[in-house]
Amino acid sequence: MVTSPVLALLAAALLCAPGPCSRARLAGLHPAAATTRRLSPGTAAPVVLAGLVGLLVAGPAGAGAAALLAVVVRGRRRRTRAARDAAAAAEQLADALRRITDELRAGSHPTAALSGVDADGPLARAILAPAAAAAQLGDDVPAALRRAAIARPDVAADVERVAGAWALAERHGVPLADLLAGAQEDIRWRFRFGNTVRAQLAGPRATATVLTALPVVGIGLGQMLGADPVAVLRGGVLGQVLLVVGVALAAAGSTWTDHILRSAVPR
Repeated sequence: MVTSPVLALLAAALLCAPGPCSRARLAGLHPAAATTRRLSPGTAAPVVLAGLVGLLVAGPAGAGAAALLAVVVRGRRRRTRAARDAAAAAEQLADALRRITDELRAGSHPTAALSGVDADGPLARAILAPAAAAAQLGDDVPAALRRAAIARPDVAADVERVAGAWALAERHGVPLADLLAGAQEDIRWRFRFGNTVRAQLAGPRATATVLTALPVVGIGLGQMLGADPVAVLRGGVLGQVLLVVGVALAAAGSTWTDHILRSAVPR
């Protein structure tokens, strides 16, 4: 049987995975790639586990198909979590801008208004804290905000607008409170509109999920009726090829549908 050697190789691969120090040295060779994608044994474990289950159920092709499904599901969950974090960061940034605007209109100095970031949410505090430190040191506040925008690409456009408003107020004397109020209203509107669009897309998203799961349901029904489609997929080259092609097409359809639905939400 080919199962035992394959399981042994997969176990050896997990045992030989680089440790934290080794991963840090490897990341230093390609820092740009390391910042965009980090793969550790903890994140690879679900993919390996899915491959093992697929290998036991449907042979070598089942291992590849199950691993592909695990990668697709993990990517979808990561994108969903990133979108949720971006929405939370935008909401907290809008609340922070409203606080700063209120303090400016009450007569506070921009440095004093910006230094009150401790009262803001944690995501907004992480974005505005470098700018508050720069303001207290007499440094360039718009430059600090732009550096924060680079660190948070999910809200980079919003932070860039705040930086532009701050630079415009410093250069031409335009009231900073009015500029920040406009930025806050724009962020708040896009946040609410995004929530509305997500709620309206709940139906199409559920329909896409059901359609993606239909082939699995069909295989289960065929197995219950005695047609034994699992044996067809496990036996012979044709069944293995059909399994890989079918799973790849389902994964591609799910990824494309998720891309279409995500592109409908304003950023």
